[in-house]
Amino acid sequence: MSKALLDRFLARGVRQGRLGVVFADGSHSTYGTSAPGFPEVVMRFTDDRVPRDIILDPRLGAAEAFIDGRLLIEEGDVMDLVSLLRANNPWDKGGDIGTPSTLKRLINRASFAAEQINNRVGSKKNVAHHYDIGNTLYALMLDAEHWQYSCAYWADGVTTLGEAQGAKLAHIARKLALTAGQQVLDIGCGWGGMAIHLAKHHDVHVTGITLSEEQATLARERVRAAGVADKVTILLEDYRDTAAGGAKFDRIVSVGMFEHVGRAQFETFFEACAKMLADDGVMLLHTIGRFGGPGTTDAFTRKYIFPGGYIPALSETLAASEKFRLIAADVETLRLHYAKTIRAWYANCMTHREAIIALFDEKFFRMWTFYLAGAATVFENGGMCNYQIQYIRSRHAVPITRDYLIGA
Repeated sequence: MSKALLDRFLARGVRQGRLGVVFADGSHSTYGTSAPGFPEVVMRFTDDRVPRDIILDPRLGAAEAFIDGRLLIEEGDVMDLVSLLRANNPWDKGGDIGTPSTLKRLINRASFAAEQINNRVGSKKNVAHHYDIGNTLYALMLDAEHWQYSCAYWADGVTTLGEAQGAKLAHIARKLALTAGQQVLDIGCGWGGMAIHLAKHHDVHVTGITLSEEQATLARERVRAAGVADKVTILLEDYRDTAAGGAKFDRIVSVGMFEHVGRAQFETFFEACAKMLADDGVMLLHTIGRFGGPGTTDAFTRKYIFPGGYIPALSETLAASEKFRLIAADVETLRLHYAKTIRAWYANCMTHREAIIALFDEKFFRMWTFYLAGAATVFENGGMCNYQIQYIRSRHAVPITRDYLIGA
């Protein structure tokens, strides 16, 4: 029964490119036809439960079968497989091959709602799940100079990951409209790349806050090595506590952190930012977002990657921020930049495959590469993008034309 359902599912879902499937009983089927730009993949199922698991929840079922070694990719790799499926069903044209069954959707929604509380204790635990797994993994995957674990900016002429991440930092700095000596808050500062860039190139004082102990430790080391310890302070602190302390900042920047806030805390986040931002201040929020309306976080991502996280729709983000008189002065949609970034991370992981397996094990490597493949392709053909939203409290805080955003 499950085999027949999967056969129909794949026959509808794969039309361009070729997907070969070898079932556990030795039978095999081929779906689609060769087409330029579409991968050709062959996968093998080692037991007859795999079709059932995929039918119940395509993303989680396929992911766990792949992680456990029950779904083997014999031609191509996991990036090819996920690319093939997503390219045949792009969001732009109404496709969504990763939709689980009705029962699974109801379970997922209930679980998702329960996880969205994200209080201080839960937030720290959720951050540790992803970021405190060791800096060595990220050293193997990220750009060596900036240590940026967020969407890069592939401006004209940029060819390497390091260049693209440097371009992202410069692009955000322009949107902050900085003046030497200003006080800047970096919410979710990671390994300190943004703070170091702003201190070195714009002569500002930066307070970086993170909930990851691993990140905080290395960020402080990198700040000292960069020679900006007198201008950068890294704190292990929740943004709610920073706001409660009464500090005011001329500029606030937050890159790749809002996705971890949780939908129930959106208003809390913006209330805290509005409280901390000076009357003539500028804030730049860089976050993954949805092209369409509100949704839920899929079960694979909640279970293995970002527990408690949620990718916001632009409508949700603006609805929460507007309640605190934050003016959205500029909104930029980065449509394909993150796909290029994640593919670069994936390539780095494949290059360092043996080192990553030695750090963890084969199952972790399969889980991590499935995550990266899914992430890259959702920005290429799914419903995800990145938003950069510039907020101001006074309509006079930045120039009235966008010309200041152009240039070095």
